[in-house]
Amino acid sequence: MNLTPALPACCTALDSHWPLPTVLPDTVLFSTHFDPSRLLGDDFQRSAIEPPASIQRSVAKRQAEFLAGRVCARAALQQLEGLSFIPAIGEDRAPVWPAHITGSITHSTGRAAAIVAKKAHWRGLGMDLENLLNVERAERLAGEILTPPELQRMAASGTDQLALLVTLTFSVKESLFKALYPIVQKRFYFEHAEVLEWTESGQVRLRLLTDLSSEWCNGTELDAQFGVQDGQLLSLVSIKA
Repeated sequence: MNLTPALPACCTALDSHWPLPTVLPDTVLFSTHFDPSRLLGDDFQRSAIEPPASIQRSVAKRQAEFLAGRVCARAALQQLEGLSFIPAIGEDRAPVWPAHITGSITHSTGRAAAIVAKKAHWRGLGMDLENLLNVERAERLAGEILTPPELQRMAASGTDQLALLVTLTFSVKESLFKALYPIVQKRFYFEHAEVLEWTESGQVRLRLLTDLSSEWCNGTELDAQFGVQDGQLLSLVSIKA
């Protein structure tokens, strides 16, 4: 009989509540809150997770967020198909999943989450969590994150939504990269995609602005979704099998 390893002291109980507008069938998502100040010296051992050398050398904040994300990922894989597996960190810094699994791990201040599915159902999943930017920082970063058409649309929407729009654009492009990179094995950046439209209910339409492969070429459009909770924005890009 498999006993579930104890949670690290720095993490709250895992939450399987779906935090986004549209529930994806055949996926499992877990999240947790974590507090780096409560990280104990034996938290990795207690939760039966072996920290990579780079994590062992890192500060408590990085150790806690890595641990929280991997605890969520292991629980999600366990629920999906009874698999006790902890994704390693690949050479490209991305989590290494079992060959038949697609998944994504994300974390921001005090919160981590992971989503997994079988590739028979979903080819790619990309999830990103960001703290909502304040208006001053959003204005400063807009030129780095938004394309000229996105900047035009932002200017037309007024300053009251500026911080949300820049945060959303940043996050959803991160999610797009996480979903597509394992498929195309080619890096791309903020200027290589744009948000065409979004709704306050959490739906987003994206378009690629570069050729990544014969299938994923300039002009390809994809859907995404997002939700805002407690000053943080969570976005998800999902690609069906």
